[in-house]
Amino acid sequence: MESLLVANRGEIARRIFRTCRELGVATVAVHSDADSGAPHTHEADAAVRLPGNAPADTYLRGDLIVKAALATGADAVHPGYGFLSENAGFARDVLDAGLLWIGPPPEVIEAMASKTRAKELMASIGVPLLAPVDPDRATTGDLPLLIKAAAGGGGRGMRLVQHLEDLPAQWKAASAEAASAFGDGEVFAEPYVERGRHVEVQILADTHGTLWALGTRDCSLQRRHQKVIEEAPAPGLDDGTRRALHRAATEAARATGYTGAGTVEFLLSHDGRPYFLEMNTRLQVEHPVTERVHGIDLVAMQLRIAEGEPLPDLPPEPSGHAIEARLYAEDPARDWRPQTGVLHRLEVPGVRLDSGVADGDVIGIHYDPMLAKAIAWAPTRAEAVRKLAAALERARIHGPATNRDLLVRSLRHPDFAPDRLDTGFYDRNLAELTTTGEEATATAALAAALADATGRSRFGGWRNVPSRPQSKRYRSEPDGTELEVRYHHTRDGLAPEDDTVRVIRCAADHVVLERDGIRRTFHVAAYGDRVHVDSPLGAHTLTRLPRFPDPTAHTEPGSLLAPMPGTVVRIGEVAVGDEVLAGQPLLWLEAMKMEHRISAPVAGTLTALHAAPGDQVEPGTPLAVVSETPGNRSPTGGDEGT
Repeated sequence: MESLLVANRGEIARRIFRTCRELGVATVAVHSDADSGAPHTHEADAAVRLPGNAPADTYLRGDLIVKAALATGADAVHPGYGFLSENAGFARDVLDAGLLWIGPPPEVIEAMASKTRAKELMASIGVPLLAPVDPDRATTGDLPLLIKAAAGGGGRGMRLVQHLEDLPAQWKAASAEAASAFGDGEVFAEPYVERGRHVEVQILADTHGTLWALGTRDCSLQRRHQKVIEEAPAPGLDDGTRRALHRAATEAARATGYTGAGTVEFLLSHDGRPYFLEMNTRLQVEHPVTERVHGIDLVAMQLRIAEGEPLPDLPPEPSGHAIEARLYAEDPARDWRPQTGVLHRLEVPGVRLDSGVADGDVIGIHYDPMLAKAIAWAPTRAEAVRKLAAALERARIHGPATNRDLLVRSLRHPDFAPDRLDTGFYDRNLAELTTTGEEATATAALAAALADATGRSRFGGWRNVPSRPQSKRYRSEPDGTELEVRYHHTRDGLAPEDDTVRVIRCAADHVVLERDGIRRTFHVAAYGDRVHVDSPLGAHTLTRLPRFPDPTAHTEPGSLLAPMPGTVVRIGEVAVGDEVLAGQPLLWLEAMKMEHRISAPVAGTLTALHAAPGDQVEPGTPLAVVSETPGNRSPTGGDEGT
C-alpha cells in the first residue's frame, strides 16, 4: 500500500493520517464545502472536494469517494467510523474499483448491518441475547421497552417506552428518525434492562485464521444512548464474566468469517448476565483506551491485516488502565443542546488528545458536536480517573459551551465506582452534575470586570475625590443569568464593593483574589464581548452586556424561538388555529446528528407557524406562536430533546 484515502472527516481522519505518516503511507482527504479549511484537509498529502455540505451530498456519496481515490492514485480506502463505514455496497464498490478495502468483507458487513438479522444469527450459534418483543402483542409485563433502529446506531431512532399507551407514538417517531438518519425506517423493540452496563470486546482477526479478543471496555456512561466516557478494562468484572464475554465475541466473529478490527457489544444485567447487542464492523470511537492498555496501534494493525500480514498467535498482555472522555460542544443542563460558534482555544494538558478541530475553527451545524477525545492511562483505575479529571479541570476551552465541567464532575462522582456503573448514571445524577454555584459564577464575573478595567486603564483610574462605584453587567452562558459587578478605583488599586473579597494582583489576563484567607488565580481571556474565566472554581463563560439595555428589543408574546441552529425536519399534527396542550410537540429540529422536539410551553391556541420542513434556522429564529389559555403555563418550557 502506497497511498490511502480516508473516506471520513475530523478526528478519525486525523487519527488515521497520523498512523499513515508513521508507516510512510501517503494520504488523501475528502471534504465537504463546510470542511474546506478543516485540519484533516491540510494534514493529508492531497485533498478532494465533495461539493455541498449535507452528508447525503458529500461523505455519503460513495461514488464520488471512489472517483477521488482513483483520481489521486490512492490504492486503498479506510472508512473510519460513521458515514459509510458499515455500508456493504460501498465496500463492494471500493473492491470492484481495484482498491484495497480496510475493513471486513462486504458479506460480513451485510450480515451485521441489520440488528434484527444479526440477532437471528447470534441466536443460531447460541450467543445469549434479549428476545425481541412484538409491539402488537406487548403487555404491561413487557415494560419498559426500548425501541431501536435496525440499521445504524449512535442513539438515532431509539425510544424508551415506560407506558403501553405511548408505544404506538414512540414507534412511529423512532421509525421516522431512523428513516431520516439511515434511509431505513425498520425498528424493533426489546426489553429495557434497567441499571445495566454496556460492555464490549475489541476483536482483531487476520486472513490466516488467527483471532484476538483484546480485553474489555466499559461504555456505560451515555447520554441519549450515545457514549460519553469509556474505559479499559471494564472494571469490576470477575474472571468468569470476562471469559464468557470473550467466548461470545470470538464465536460471533468466527461465525461471520470476520477479518480486521471490530467490536462486539453486550449489555450486562445487574446480576452480571451478558446479552448480545450488536457487532460494529469498523473501528470504534473509543479504540484508544484499548490501544493504551495493550500497547498497540489498531489502525496500523488494520492496514497490515488488509495487506495480508498474519497476527502473532497471542495478543499482547494488558497493562494498567485507560479512560477516555468525549468533549462535546453542547449544554448538558439544557437537554444536551448542541452549541455552535468559533472555537478560540482548545488546550487539554497532560493527556492524549484526539481532536478534529483546531484553534480558530468554527463549530457548525452540519456534523456531530464532538470536539475531541481526552485519553489518560495510569497503572491503576483510580490514578487514571484522577489524571483525566485533573487534565480536564486545567483545560482551556474557549468558544461554544461544552460538557467539560460535567465530565470532571462525573469522573469524581461516587456513582462512578466500579460496582455502581450503569447506563442510568445521567438519568439519576444529571441535575446534580450540572448545578453551578452562584458564588463561583459571581466571583468569575468579578475577575472578568477587574481584568477588563485593568486592561482599559492606561494611566490608572484612581482620583483623590469621592466617586461613585463603577459597574459592569454580564450574562452567564449558557444559562442566561445576569450579574452586575460593582467596584471602586482606590489609592491602592481596584477594590470590589464586596468587602469579603480582597484583590491581591490584577492584570488584563489574570486576577488573584482572596476570600476567607484562600487565594485563587483567575485566568481571563476576552474575545469581543465574550469572556472566558478559568480558575480552580471551574470554567465560566460570560457575555458583556451594554450598560443600558435596548428598550426596543422585544419578541411577540407566546413566541417559540429556535434554541439552536438547525434544520426543521418535520411538523407535528397541528395547524394554525388548533388548540394545543402544554408540552404538545409542534415540530422537530435536527442539529449535529441529534433531533430536538419543540413543544408548546403553555396550553392555548397555535396562532402562527413560521417554519416548514427543510427550513434552516438560526438561534432565536421565530418558529411558532402559542397564545396562552390563562392559568395553564407549563413549568418545563418548550424545548425537549428526544
